[in-house]
Amino acid sequence: MRPPGFWAGSRHGLPATVLAPLGALVAATTARRVARPGFRAPVPVICCGNVTLGGAGKTIVALDLAQRLAARGRCVHVLLRGYGGTMRGPHRVTPDDDSAAVGDEALLLAAVAPTWVGADRAASARAAIADGADILLLDDGLQNPTLAKDVALLVIDGGFGFGNARVFPAGPLREPIMQATSRCQAAVLIGPDRTVAATMLPASLPVLRARLIPGPEIAALAGRSVLAFAGIGRPEKFFATLTEGGVRVVATARFSDHHRYRTAEIERLLTRAASEDAMPVTTAKDFVRLPPSLRGRVKMVGVSLRWDDADALERILHGA
Repeated sequence: MRPPGFWAGSRHGLPATVLAPLGALVAATTARRVARPGFRAPVPVICCGNVTLGGAGKTIVALDLAQRLAARGRCVHVLLRGYGGTMRGPHRVTPDDDSAAVGDEALLLAAVAPTWVGADRAASARAAIADGADILLLDDGLQNPTLAKDVALLVIDGGFGFGNARVFPAGPLREPIMQATSRCQAAVLIGPDRTVAATMLPASLPVLRARLIPGPEIAALAGRSVLAFAGIGRPEKFFATLTEGGVRVVATARFSDHHRYRTAEIERLLTRAASEDAMPVTTAKDFVRLPPSLRGRVKMVGVSLRWDDADALERILHGA
């Protein structure tokens, strides 16, 4: 699904206003759901969530936190639903798993920490604890009440913010902003705050700022012409990261979030790249969804976070 254009426009536009009553119904339904008591795990639970539909950077934050916690000697296990996958779980992800079964994000997270996919997060938590976890990290799940959280971080894409600040279907929100922030200990704002999203947050909520930086793979592409393609929440973020890293992006292709690539699609992209004398490049999330036989012909560039104040983040983690 591509988000409708009015989600990024004025909250007083005609489509948003007409759909506002449905948004109020969604907000009320979500409020009742999140108020249910969840399983209280005997180990700390940290959640990287968001309030908007689509990608805000939750997985990138979860990857960063998993590495930080592991560096402290914690046995951190990551839990997620496995969006786009068919696995019901609880299932501990292995390198041999297919993204069609466990989802693309699960494969990335499993490379840095034991990772479980499952529709029932409480069941996944019990399985992870039985497997030795002494701290649990949720990639998404802020609106899921089945597992109680000790620390919740609200992840915000600085380029999109909260859109028109309306609740679905009138806008991109899963619930009202203040309703979500009431369950969070901090916000994580990724990239420049182009929509002044920080001004819509409670003054008492700490805001941790970070920016995306490309992985070391980008060094081999400096000065080269590339055809960049991505099926993530906001592909333009990836294209901008490449350009800022000194790569010459001569062509782009956008796909829907978590798009399942077919062989014929990639072959067409390869042909187009050859006609442009360009190297085909994609994200780490997209790379694991490529047909295995064609991965060797596509370059992958990952991203990580650079925090403005890493010590502030560490203090919040220390409380978990």
